Amino acid sequence: MKQESFSDMEYRYRKKKTKREEFLEVMDEIIPWEEWVGIIKPYYPSGKRGRPPIEIEIMLRMYLLQCWFSLSDEGVEDAIYDSYAMRKFMGINFFEQDVPDATTLLHFRHLLEAHGIGKLFFDAINRCLEQAGRMMRGGSIVDATLISAPSSTKNAGKKRDPEMHQTKKGNQWHFGMKCHTGVDAVSGFVHTVEATPANVHDVTVAAKLLREDDEVVYGDSAYLGLEKRDEIKHDPQLSTIEYRINRRPGRLPRVSDNAIDWERHIENRKSAVRRKVEHPYRIVKNIFGFRKTVYRGLRKNLNRLHVLFASANLYMLAKAGGSLRPTRDSCAL
Repeated sequence: MKQESFSDMEYRYRKKKTKREEFLEVMDEIIPWEEWVGIIKPYYPSGKRGRPPIEIEIMLRMYLLQCWFSLSDEGVEDAIYDSYAMRKFMGINFFEQDVPDATTLLHFRHLLEAHGIGKLFFDAINRCLEQAGRMMRGGSIVDATLISAPSSTKNAGKKRDPEMHQTKKGNQWHFGMKCHTGVDAVSGFVHTVEATPANVHDVTVAAKLLREDDEVVYGDSAYLGLEKRDEIKHDPQLSTIEYRINRRPGRLPRVSDNAIDWERHIENRKSAVRRKVEHPYRIVKNIFGFRKTVYRGLRKNLNRLHVLFASANLYMLAKAGGSLRPTRDSCAL
């Protein structure tokens, strides 16, 4: 049992918890820390030479705080010193140790990016969701969202990020990348994440977002003609999927006032299923603040997206009152 500090005793008698503290308590409870630490351990310094490294879990918690609150390396270090909720989440007692400095976090983040640890976290969470009977099979929803990148050339290279691109949406130009996701049609959990420059059309990435056992796929009008693409037609499994893609509203036939508009009713039913794809985007963009790219290049930002969507899946599970423990039905399977 950890020794209680004076600040812990003081905060124990406060009348209200902040939203930040409530969020961190939820994430602390739902994240499988032992499994995530085990994923990092083979790549982490053993400490046989030189100064003993900081515990993996402490560095992981600091990195997650950086991702969830969209902070810089120096910013998250200062925030932990300043915020009781963050210090409590880190499990640090200032009588015994200090917060890891920004440089240590930088090296830890580079280690995760170099070995694609974010993708390993994401895949591990999805396996747990399937084993617990939370993520279903048989149907997917595909969608994409734009993420802006800094368009300024006021940097050392005097150039914009070469891996980003500009595209036009509506009457407005955007410079950055696209995040493509495949979402389970029943539960709403994200099962696949891809990243491309912004000018890559949604439909060209769709085949990578589908699962082997999908029987039906939902998507907006950007995916019209998906079933006619070569990578779909020539695949023995993907060619058998039923593609329920929303048609463009302007292409729907007009009906008289006294007639039942079955075409629009069908499109409305498709949209009722497809809207589940927007909830993970809301968490990543509005709660985690990932509206603009954090690093240069697609690889580093994709690693961050995998961590954020893994966290979003866990957050949605916790808010729904679920857990990663297998249910009785899933155990029977």
